Amino acid sequence: MYSYTQEQLDSMKKVEASRQERLNNLHARMTAEEKDAVLKEFHPDYITSAYEELKIGPNKGEKVLHELAELLQGESRTKDLKINLDAPDYDVDVLVIGGGGAGSSAAITAHANGANVMIVTKLRIGDANTMMAEGGIQAADKPNDSPAIHYLDAFGGGHFAAKPELLEKLVCEAPDAIRWLNDLGVMFDKHPDGTMVTTHGGGTSRKRMHACKDYSGAEIMRTLRDEVLNRNIPVVDFTAAIEIIKDDEGKAAGAVLKNMETGEILVAKAKTVIIATGGAGRLHYQGFPTSNHYGATADGLVLAYRAGAKLLYADTLQYHPTGAAEPTQIFGALVTEKVRSLGAQLVNKNGEAFVYSLETRDVTASTIIRECRGRGNGIKTTDGEGVWLDTPMIDIIGGEGTIESRIPAMMRMFGKYGIDIRKEPILIYPTLHYQNGGIDISANGMSGVENLYVAGEAVGCIHGRNRLMGNSLLDIIVFGRNAGKYASEKVKEGVTVGKLTLAHVDAFETERKNAGIDNGVMSPQILPDYKRKDL
Repeated sequence: MYSYTQEQLDSMKKVEASRQERLNNLHARMTAEEKDAVLKEFHPDYITSAYEELKIGPNKGEKVLHELAELLQGESRTKDLKINLDAPDYDVDVLVIGGGGAGSSAAITAHANGANVMIVTKLRIGDANTMMAEGGIQAADKPNDSPAIHYLDAFGGGHFAAKPELLEKLVCEAPDAIRWLNDLGVMFDKHPDGTMVTTHGGGTSRKRMHACKDYSGAEIMRTLRDEVLNRNIPVVDFTAAIEIIKDDEGKAAGAVLKNMETGEILVAKAKTVIIATGGAGRLHYQGFPTSNHYGATADGLVLAYRAGAKLLYADTLQYHPTGAAEPTQIFGALVTEKVRSLGAQLVNKNGEAFVYSLETRDVTASTIIRECRGRGNGIKTTDGEGVWLDTPMIDIIGGEGTIESRIPAMMRMFGKYGIDIRKEPILIYPTLHYQNGGIDISANGMSGVENLYVAGEAVGCIHGRNRLMGNSLLDIIVFGRNAGKYASEKVKEGVTVGKLTLAHVDAFETERKNAGIDNGVMSPQILPDYKRKDL
């Protein structure tokens, strides 16, 4: 059971005392100038000392975080291995690397299109950030909304940096993605007449968030996993891709795999390859805690980069405003944005609301950091400091029982430690949540390497430099299906795979040596490094 410090208890009394005033006087929205100012001063993306310039590869000369640069410029895990590329262990039409929502959607779509598909995943199918997503999935499918309005919300929220053709695809195909999931059996929240319940998210001008209570990602992943298994699509689990294989014409033609249990090296040959490896939270950029699953270590970016694919916006991350700050056992765990969309307010140690609760995520996270580090209005916690998220406001606004019916997973997560979020506010601080940057793709999902497609969080140009809530669960479906469709269509058109080669890996190693890089790092990382550094 969690025990509050006296400082926290004293602060909590101020939060309770200010509720009525905050209920009657909601915090004003910030101006564009105020948003720009707080981002530049407090958002982690603007800390120049956290970055370095890449010395080699397609993005040479561009800046990325130190932790990512180390991996992108690391040594291949295939070095010194004897790999027989002439006798592949698997030979398929479409090889999907990653078993989360994007990979599963891609595999289902390619299989439905007649392709021979295989999924390879370093953990198990469903061990992915999809499973961790809570709040919902956006789609403009109500009479007062439209894909055009959805586009404007997302384009502005991403600082007008998204690739227009990708964002257009995202918003225009969103209603059909919802229908597809619904038909597969996803149990969306619905009104008695069968219409779907929708709510606001940060930065949205319409209620277009479709949800399954507050375990939307888990419900979507459950359904996709069942469909993969029902279709008898082969899933090779506990097996990591450690290198992309090309043919002698420079086209993606498979992957080198490593069995995580036995260490056995395997070769998968394929006519097309889809990278759907997810995010990078477990690299703990700048020392931040993370809401990501155990396997989120930027593997896809490393594999694609060494194969010659360019990255886009690799310098920008999303820090979700509300990660759990107490108790320490769930430090960094996601507190879904849906908590704020239902009425919970962000409040400092003095009981003051300091930001409109549904500003975009980067702005909201920056104001929390400002409140703690810039203004001294944070509350000390076991692992640092945080601010209050006043959850009892939800039942005050929505009526008793709203928390229990709309965010039961949140109630259970804190209830394990004796915290009743219906009666007590919770302590939060930003947590590393999403990889805004990733592999640059065209509208058909293909990277700069022919026959190498990408879907999901490994893509770096859908949302721009900040993502709105609910657009990630949406992009894994839209672009997962997109990659599966185009990869399988390419196979139908006729793909002749030449002689398999890892010559590009040798060329990359030569480039490393010529640049004087000898960082002793093997990449991809595959799993997070939690060894004690003092031993």
